[in-house]
Amino acid sequence: MNLAPDHILQTGLAFWASKTLLSAVEMEIFTELAKHPGDLGTLRGRMGLHPRGARDFLDALVALKFLQRDEDGTYRNTPETDLFLDKAKPSYIGGILEMANHRLFPFWGGLTEALRTGEPQNESKGGHDPFTALYADPAKLREFLRAMSGVSRGANMAIAQKFPWANYQSCADIGTAQGDLVTQITLANPHLKGIGFDLPEVAPIFEEYITANGLDGRVKFAGGSFFTDELPQADVLLFGHILHDWNQDTKLMLLNKAYSALPVGGAVVVYDSIIDDARKENAFGLLMSLNMLIETPGGFDYTGADCIGWMQEAGFTNCRVEHLVGPDSMVIGIK
Repeated sequence: MNLAPDHILQTGLAFWASKTLLSAVEMEIFTELAKHPGDLGTLRGRMGLHPRGARDFLDALVALKFLQRDEDGTYRNTPETDLFLDKAKPSYIGGILEMANHRLFPFWGGLTEALRTGEPQNESKGGHDPFTALYADPAKLREFLRAMSGVSRGANMAIAQKFPWANYQSCADIGTAQGDLVTQITLANPHLKGIGFDLPEVAPIFEEYITANGLDGRVKFAGGSFFTDELPQADVLLFGHILHDWNQDTKLMLLNKAYSALPVGGAVVVYDSIIDDARKENAFGLLMSLNMLIETPGGFDYTGADCIGWMQEAGFTNCRVEHLVGPDSMVIGIK
């Protein structure tokens, strides 16, 4: 058996590749190349790159399969980066990478402290509530809500296709953020009416997104807090990347509120990066749970079996887990 350190070194130094991609997103390299593929000299000028690092930076993006370089030296996007990292396209998912660059990358430097203390390492260090600060700053709020759309887009589109929507007439997205989940569902299912439920500060950003997608007549915003207010009434209530933010008592409280708001025969849909029951395969889900350690006082990710147990405790039956895309799965329960 030949043992090699490759995997150890690749993982231990993975932040090199990560920060290279994050800086490219921050500098809007992919958006620029979608409009104007160019050679080294052209890109240095357009992007304000210093001669010393420019060639290595662009060629590293080629070697990492985020850019292509033609034989004549012209750099251009790959099909994936052209679709997902061009800000001018509705398929842009870079919001989550922008937030990772501005916020998460420095906060993860405190992981060891978090593992030893159990305390968050973000803006809340020192007793501040990060959500209060976030929602009070319109620019930061807009970046955060765009990030939520970016990290959720693939799963949102899968839910729009895979859930049996023909059996229902309405849905409400709890903690809707920019509104991409209810947008993808109603775009794919023209018979449905939708509600986006979130704090009132979210309303202008949500309504702008709904209008841009031509859904004004079918999707509306409901302002409120799921801590203090009742949930809106609809045939299906959805929690997309919401439950993992909170401790187990709050997870149960939200599922109990969902049970109360739903009609008999209604459904609750919870989706996150659901960890496999053996806790050995979904590395992304486990790392996301560590991200909740960094970001929240009590949040954590969970297995499908965990979620089904909480749903059954709230009264739901016929609970099942269904894979969506990548690390994301949904857990469905019926009242």
